[in-house]
Amino acid sequence: MQCSWKAVLLLALASIAIQYTAIRTFTAKSFHSCPIPNPVNCSLSQDTDAVDRLCDESPTFSYNLSRKTHVLILATTRSGSSFVGQLFNQHFDVFYLFEPLYHVQYTLIPKLTQSKSTTDRRVMLGASRDLLRSLYDCDLYFLENYIKPQPVNHTTDRLFRRGASKALCSPPVCESLGAVDLHLEEGDCVKKCGTLNLTLATESCREHGHVAIKTVRVPEVSDLRALVEDPRLNLKVIQLVRDPRGILASRSETFRDTYRLWRIWDGTGRKPYNLDVTQLTTVCEDFWNSVSTGLNRPPWLKGKYMLVRYEDLARNPMKKTEEIYDFLGIPMDSNVERWIQNNTRGDRSSSKHKYGTVRNSAATAEKWRFRLSYEIVAFTQHACQQVLAQLGYKTAGSEEELKNLSISLVEERDFLPFS
Repeated sequence: MQCSWKAVLLLALASIAIQYTAIRTFTAKSFHSCPIPNPVNCSLSQDTDAVDRLCDESPTFSYNLSRKTHVLILATTRSGSSFVGQLFNQHFDVFYLFEPLYHVQYTLIPKLTQSKSTTDRRVMLGASRDLLRSLYDCDLYFLENYIKPQPVNHTTDRLFRRGASKALCSPPVCESLGAVDLHLEEGDCVKKCGTLNLTLATESCREHGHVAIKTVRVPEVSDLRALVEDPRLNLKVIQLVRDPRGILASRSETFRDTYRLWRIWDGTGRKPYNLDVTQLTTVCEDFWNSVSTGLNRPPWLKGKYMLVRYEDLARNPMKKTEEIYDFLGIPMDSNVERWIQNNTRGDRSSSKHKYGTVRNSAATAEKWRFRLSYEIVAFTQHACQQVLAQLGYKTAGSEEELKNLSISLVEERDFLPFS
């Protein structure tokens, strides 16, 4: 069969039209915004309920009209990120969310704790950026796409670690708390407040001057470039790092099943042949890539990036917190100061939750030196030597040096914010 040139031309035009429509649809759904920063948009003739809701309930403009500061704590698991998150959670004018990207990961990549697939990574990051953009705009309804089971009438009891957010356990989101409930444990908040009303949560977010989000599910700061450069946001990234040896020790104790082979090595002195070393090397590679980007000071990160070592924060929490708030341009209030004083000198046993933040922060930062065998420490130092040097972490040359706390393994470094 022979096709005429007219048929070929029509097929080509049809293909172009389909691709154009797909691109327009994807773009419209990705940004969830009214087209032009003008109130008349909401009075224009529109046929879809979705556009009406976006205009009425969740307006986004071409630039950040409210001048909220949007804070992202970029971290990895067991690096002290819950502690840093509390430095914002306690601030009266900051709306703080704890790991909302959990829902993206476990909806898109079920039954996997940390996907190694490049395709999964791209899907995760694309969805994560869209969700972060919506949450910074106080559109908490967008979370409903990832919460299972689907919320009914914008209410749910399935938000991950809801009790870790003070704003979600306080009026107007939770009206059932009295004066004696101001310092609830995480689990008590969920019991007393009941299901979460996302409409009230959205209103609370809009009433706060700033929004802060903690995540351990974005590997590198370069993955956030689209958000950093988005004129609708005023995004500032706090990258938290920790000595990889301390991270490994903490993970081995907290995630006992996942890190079982590391524990066997530590207990027997024999390295299992099937040990998953990527549980360590992935952390070091992500740190190296992300910190290298930040320290190279690309123009798109100017005034947007601050590197914080957990050890520096643990040694002098008040001073470091003041530096963080100075970088963000947000006044540090007395609630934050009081929380630091009450939660950096405590005993670990005073916290009921394994992710709790009540501890002697300076002692915790060095505790890994007595948890890991020297064989594992030496292995980690070799596998992560590049990033250890980059971040100013010294290597221990012997068992005696490792256990001698009078010898600091953290160099004095002043990682100034890129301003």
